[in-house]
This record gives sequence, C-alpha cells and structure tokens, in this order.
Amino acid sequence: MASSPCLLPIVLLLFIVSCAGRPFYPLPRKLAGSDKQPLQTSRPYNIAHRGSNGEIPEETAPAYLRAIEEGADFIETDILSSKDGVLICFHDVVLDFTTDIAEHKEFTDRKRTYEVQGVKSTGYFVVDFTLKELKSLRVKQRCPFRDQQYNGKFSIITFEEFISIALNAPRVVGIYPEIKNPVFINERVKWPDGKKFEDKFVETLKKNGYKGTYLSKDWLKKPAFIQSFAPTSLVYASKLTDLPKILLIDDVTVPTQDTNQTYWEITSDHYFDFINKYVVGIGPWKDTVVPVVKNYLQKPTDLVARAHAHNLQVHPYTYRNENSFLHFNFSQDPYAEYHYWLNTIGVDGLFTDFTGSLHNFQKWTSDDNSANKLLHKIAVMVSSYKKI
Repeated sequence: MASSPCLLPIVLLLFIVSCAGRPFYPLPRKLAGSDKQPLQTSRPYNIAHRGSNGEIPEETAPAYLRAIEEGADFIETDILSSKDGVLICFHDVVLDFTTDIAEHKEFTDRKRTYEVQGVKSTGYFVVDFTLKELKSLRVKQRCPFRDQQYNGKFSIITFEEFISIALNAPRVVGIYPEIKNPVFINERVKWPDGKKFEDKFVETLKKNGYKGTYLSKDWLKKPAFIQSFAPTSLVYASKLTDLPKILLIDDVTVPTQDTNQTYWEITSDHYFDFINKYVVGIGPWKDTVVPVVKNYLQKPTDLVARAHAHNLQVHPYTYRNENSFLHFNFSQDPYAEYHYWLNTIGVDGLFTDFTGSLHNFQKWTSDDNSANKLLHKIAVMVSSYKKI
C-alpha cells in the first residue's frame, strides 16, 4: 500500500522531535585507549567565561564542570590571592557581590576601604581573609535575573582545584587564567623570598605541567593562555614561561592599571609592534571593536584587521544570551550575534557566559556536521513536497 503524501509532514515532524531529545553533537568523552580527545583548533575558541556562569554561579567547580560538559574549548578564570598567599579563583577584589559574606557576623569588622585602580572602594576584600575563612563562605549568582537555585551551595575554589578540573576532564580542555589586579595584590599580599603575585601564578602552572609555545606539542597536551589587563605583568611573565599570553583591553575610557596608558595608545600599530613580542593576541571588550550607540551597532573599527596584520589573535568579551545584553541588531537572537562576530568580524575566539549555546551554534553551522546535513536534506524534502 502506497504512503499518503499527507502523512509526510507528520513523519518529518515526529523525526525532528525525536532528534530534539538528544544533542546533535557528541558529548565530550574519552576516546578508545588512554589518549584523550584533543583540543579542537580548526575553528574559533569557545572560552567559558568564569565557567558556564549563565547557568551556575561564577568561578565555582560546578560552573566549570558544566562548561566542559557543554563543549568548552577553554575554561576561563580570574586569579586573586588570599591573605595567606593562596591563589584562588574569584573575579572581584571584594566579596560583597557574589558571596554570603553579609550573613557572616564573625567577619563584620573586616570591612575596609582601599584604593583599587585609582578608585577608592569599600567592602570585604579577598586579601583580608585566609583561605580557610574564604572556604567558609558560599557563592551566589551575580545577576538577579539568572537562576538563583544554586545560591549558597558552592564554595570558592583554589587555582590548584581549578586546574584539577581541567586535567581530569574526559577530553583535553584548556585553561585561560587571568593575572587579576596584580598591582593591588602585590601591594597587599607578601610572599617569602620577595616573590611576586606573577611568580606564584606561573609557579602553579609549571607545577602542573603547563608549558610550551602556542600549538607546540607540549601546549596541545595541556593548553593554556595567560591573560591580563596589565601589560607589565605579561612582559614579566614572559621571562618565566613561554606559554601564550593575551593582553586584555578595557573600555576606551579606562587606562591600563599599571602603566596608565590610554586605550588609543595600547591599540596603536606602534604598540602592537611592541607587545606582539610578548603576547599572541588581544582580548578587547566587544563594544570597542564595534561601537554601539543607543544599543545599535555602528560601523566596525579596524581593530581586528590591524591586530591580525600584526599576527595577533582577537578574543573579545563577553557574549551573553539575555536580551538585556543583546544589541537590537540581533533581534534578541544570540545565534545571530555569534554569526556576526565569527563570520562577519572574523574573531579567533569568544568569551561567553553560555558555553552550550556557542558550542551548538558552531557545531550546527560547521561544514562537516552530519546534523546540519540532515536538516538540509529534510528542508529539501519539505520543499519538494510543497511542489506536489
């Protein structure tokens, strides 16, 4: 008995729904034998900004584990120091915004006022707490419009713990740690033998086997980028390790925290000629690459083209799914934003709060993706049916 043409759309619909119940891409896994699935280097990097922090509170172990599960190439973290000199993963120099410090009455007398990057700030500073004290706190979601169910469940982790998460992943996952606020940390925390924050930072990487120039055999085994907004820290670190480094670039109104240089100075061709001896790329805020007026994108600058001309990669930050962060040009569609930056602007990596979304986009739009080919075949079939 011949099938009725009227049943074709229903069959196709059921097929698509059944596919939607599972991911179109293979989940990260170990390959046969002892070797891990290698880091992909054929497309721009998916950099999990503070982990998958769009879903789970930032810089926590579950946020990083979730990012790895979702397909991150690199997990990114900010490194600060405790009072007793232990390197930890935490973004702010104060604990006020992403921990339950306000509920700990035993620490009421720890509130201080310090100058950070030329601005006086008051709060509970990380550098005034030992690691044991920091571990007694619990982390909470920064953004009130994101999922709050994990508030109070996870603790602050150390740099060593962060590295262990990457090394124990079922595939090769890179790390992307930042030397955070080095001027402030070096002022407030002292280590034996006159060592600096940068020394301890690099020592931790070396201890765990991170070494090698970009794309070298050693680097591919344990990939890492060192990032910082402080040029002098990156130059200093270059004397300690050959790992690739990224110069982060802030808004056009913000000078560098260590050299007091303007945005225009550090993005000039002259400066690129100097800094590319020490770094392999730049990490600019995305709105400095493509200016924004009244939430609409303007004409792109030539920053990416000039950086590429100086053999520098470009890894902009930060990409977020929520409408409040999407410019009107993208019609509330984060995939449209990814398409624009990857295919129109042509960047080499993206810092994102939603690792899974970027991973899905890259897999679904890749030339060798079987799911993409399958959907194309379905579209052709539906198109043919309409002509009957």
